[in-house]
Amino acid sequence: MNYFSSDFKLGILGGGQLGKMLLFDTRKFDIQTYVLDPSDEAPCKIACNQFFKGDLMDFDTVYNFGKQVDVLTFEIELVNLEALEKLENEGKKVYPSPKTLRLIQNKGVQKDFYTQHNIPTAPYTRFENLDALQLAVTSSAVELPFVWKCTEFGYDGNGVKVVRKASDLDLLPNVECIAETMIPFKNELAVIVCRNPSGEIKTYPVVEMEFHPEANQVEYVICPARIDEKVAEKARAIALNVSQQFNHVGLLAVEMFQTEDDEILVNEVAPRPHNSGHYSIEASYTSQFENHLRAILDLPLGNTDSKVAGIMVNLVGAEEHSGDVVYENIETILGWNGVTPHIYGKKQTRPFRKMGHVTIANENMAEARRIAEEVKNTIRVISK
Repeated sequence: MNYFSSDFKLGILGGGQLGKMLLFDTRKFDIQTYVLDPSDEAPCKIACNQFFKGDLMDFDTVYNFGKQVDVLTFEIELVNLEALEKLENEGKKVYPSPKTLRLIQNKGVQKDFYTQHNIPTAPYTRFENLDALQLAVTSSAVELPFVWKCTEFGYDGNGVKVVRKASDLDLLPNVECIAETMIPFKNELAVIVCRNPSGEIKTYPVVEMEFHPEANQVEYVICPARIDEKVAEKARAIALNVSQQFNHVGLLAVEMFQTEDDEILVNEVAPRPHNSGHYSIEASYTSQFENHLRAILDLPLGNTDSKVAGIMVNLVGAEEHSGDVVYENIETILGWNGVTPHIYGKKQTRPFRKMGHVTIANENMAEARRIAEEVKNTIRVISK
């Protein structure tokens, strides 16, 4: 198959920032792209060959879109699985496979998968709804505190809450959920694995994530993680095992906890390019987006090593601002060494909405971290 400067068509379900950054590499290779997204203002709209507006959860919409392309991928997990399964059964190439996505889309199913395959993960209990969880708390079958997660439709810290007292449950929706034991951990880590249909597989270096204390969102992603080499090796080995057990093709971001005694527990995975890999655009030999493309097209995978230390700062909407977006002091940070902003193209800001990110690339990790803090304290995402 000739993918380059030809009539080959790649379909992408979801038109958000991940798709937009993936399209940068399809442009570089001159690959035709079709994108489906429910919003007329999707960031991808400016960068694809054909844009289609439609519901990603609607069977007919996804099925008919998929019929028009040669290979189908997605940048968001919330897509109609039955349509993807029908397309795959009819011989359409869908990567990652709907079989993989079915194991990941529901967090309860995902956790069960880890248990069944002896993949280390925090202890948990699944509940059909909040009422069942409340009964378990009342009868002390579940001990406080614990981490509550809804099994579906959670993203960017939404759908995850720490329950410290029984009354905290009153604020939660009555949906299927899991109660997870709170693990004392030193670090939250992530490893991105890329794998193509021929079975070639590579991991990116382990990254470390620093979280915003209130929003439960990542503030900084630091590559390489500031951890012992033995812990890094263990994390990469577990990520490889997770990828092979899921039999996934494309990118798989494996989020993990490093416990107080240096054990590695898998938290959750995302079968697509991921926030924890954005640093790779500037700091790696091959970005996560290019490697996702190489993987789903069954091309040789690119070098996943870093050229320099990379730190990614998420740009999220300031708390008191909603409306037309303004990036305050962006000119200031552009004057600093090794600083590259990525603006996602969302016209409307709201508190904690992801609006962009900034990468700091530097040969010196401590210097990169210092500049990252300055970036965080200087640029503001506000409204007019």
